[in-house]
Amino acid sequence: MCSRIDFGEFEEGRGVNYWALDRTLQRELERIYTESEFAWAAPRLSSFGRTVGHTIADNADYIDDNGPVLEPYDKHGDVQNYVRYPAEQRENEELAYEAGIVADSFRAPPGREEPMPYSHNLAMQYLLSYADPGFDCPVAMTTGVALVLEKFGDEELEPYYSALTSRDHADLIEGAMFLTEKQGGSDVGANETRAAFDEESGYWRLEGEKWFCSNVDAEGTLALARTADAPAGTDGLSLFLVPHADPEGGALTKRERRERAAAAGGNRGLPPGDLNDQYYRRLKDKLGTISVPTGEVEFTGAKGILVGEEGNGFKQMTEMLNVERLSNAAASCGLMGRALLESRIYAANREAFGKPIEEHPLLRVDLVDMTVDHEAATAFTFEAARLFSERERLERENGENRGSLKGRENPESRESRRGHGNSEKRGTREGETPEDTYRLLRLLIPIAKARTARMAVDTASYAMEVHGGNGYVDDFVTNRLLRDAQVLPIWEGTENVLSLDVLRALEREGAHEPFFEAVRERLEGVTHPVLEESAAVVESEFRDLADAMAALADAETDDAQLAAKRLAHYVFDVFTAALLLEQAQAGLEGGDGRTALVARQFVANELEERDARGIADGDRTPIERFEAIVHYGSVEPDELERATTGGE
Repeated sequence: MCSRIDFGEFEEGRGVNYWALDRTLQRELERIYTESEFAWAAPRLSSFGRTVGHTIADNADYIDDNGPVLEPYDKHGDVQNYVRYPAEQRENEELAYEAGIVADSFRAPPGREEPMPYSHNLAMQYLLSYADPGFDCPVAMTTGVALVLEKFGDEELEPYYSALTSRDHADLIEGAMFLTEKQGGSDVGANETRAAFDEESGYWRLEGEKWFCSNVDAEGTLALARTADAPAGTDGLSLFLVPHADPEGGALTKRERRERAAAAGGNRGLPPGDLNDQYYRRLKDKLGTISVPTGEVEFTGAKGILVGEEGNGFKQMTEMLNVERLSNAAASCGLMGRALLESRIYAANREAFGKPIEEHPLLRVDLVDMTVDHEAATAFTFEAARLFSERERLERENGENRGSLKGRENPESRESRRGHGNSEKRGTREGETPEDTYRLLRLLIPIAKARTARMAVDTASYAMEVHGGNGYVDDFVTNRLLRDAQVLPIWEGTENVLSLDVLRALEREGAHEPFFEAVRERLEGVTHPVLEESAAVVESEFRDLADAMAALADAETDDAQLAAKRLAHYVFDVFTAALLLEQAQAGLEGGDGRTALVARQFVANELEERDARGIADGDRTPIERFEAIVHYGSVEPDELERATTGGE
């Protein structure tokens, strides 16, 4: 049983090991990894958590004040589309990519015979977002583009796939997704960018503009465009890889870019003849996430390579959107973890009215609720990550929906993976099928992104308040955390867009069926007396949620849409409560009652109806259980049971 963490030993949330101080993430990964995966990953995540806490976090603060700058023209007036990055950002890139943040989920890392599950990529993104959710955006898109090329790419795209998944920073390219257009926004079907095949060059040529292009100078950029005679709407869109450099010169890695720029005799960027036919108009002047350059791009006959089938682009792009939304959720959880860490440390050290402020009851309520929110968000996100990893594992084994890039591993390796998957399951639950997994993911992924993003904004705001006036100024990281958090509800679809996606998942995929089964299975296993009252509340709310879903299924479209956001939140609350209760049951059986306290508090906060809003119910949990919840202190199940039942 682990001892409590004394956050008063630290001055601030930097110069520390984020993995070592985040037992919530440790618990979730131990739950969803196989024993061998966790044994391999834990020391490496610890090393990465230290790197992020010591070097990347300090660099991120500097980059926030000295971010990337666009130099669109060279000294001769020629377009060069050059983005100048501070050296600190280059260092962060090298540290993250060479630690395997992308590569480990596509290529067998050192010490393993097979790649890690995608949940490992998300765990590393989570830790990276303790320092910089802005930098996590290119990492997430690099992962997403690699996944799309693995599924739908062919031999022409193999060099890009290899560079996207490289562990060597010099041989790496990053990914991007140019989706949004000025006239369309979230209405992707309104996109107007056109693509026509150029017989002379053998490439497609794109004409049009993209309005929000994050990681603007990436080599592995995916863009949607409409080919000749294509129908209106999303059905008429095709997907293209549109590099920064002219693809006739080959996929240009970071090493090749430097070499060509040097050979150009003083150009900061590539020589004009090496550039693709596009123009970077400007970088957006943003509130936060300064480390990722977001710009406006005009395609002026830019060469592109068709990905997959013509006219199937939006469907293929949704594979990347799933990754991006999960990445957004992981980043939200990581940012919440940093905000909570800073609050715990500050509250343990700051004195007011004769004692540390963490000893004052109202602040104890705040810190307990922030802790419970973080644990709830992390549990939901990594359950979705477990399901996503399992789906991708099964597809890889079966070779489903993969282009020729699936040939990157030999048959013996695939057989080895099959054997491994059967002998040591990666959190697969009894009765789960690939179809049910996909249907449940269609429901959980948009909800994970929507709810955790909002929770990240709220948590960052609370952290600023804990710090008082100090939290509002640039000298303290809470200022940047709140600015960075504000984009999380916007990236990859607003909460309204995601809530409508929830309705589509229920209507088109019948996602309620695997959802109901998943909740029932978890609640059936919750039998400990300590959890009895909370489980009864969740059972009741689960029945009410099922009734609400049935009512919406028969409702008019407008009426269903009016309730969509409330429905998404309700699904999150019930599913998360069931997850936490299941984990609490396991914890109690294993000799620790801390997760039971967290689960009960989540149910009380989100699902219980209290008379007079609980003002007079005498609940002293934030005072009496503060050490266990906020400082990861242990609590004996027997002691907790006695307190619950009123026994001696």
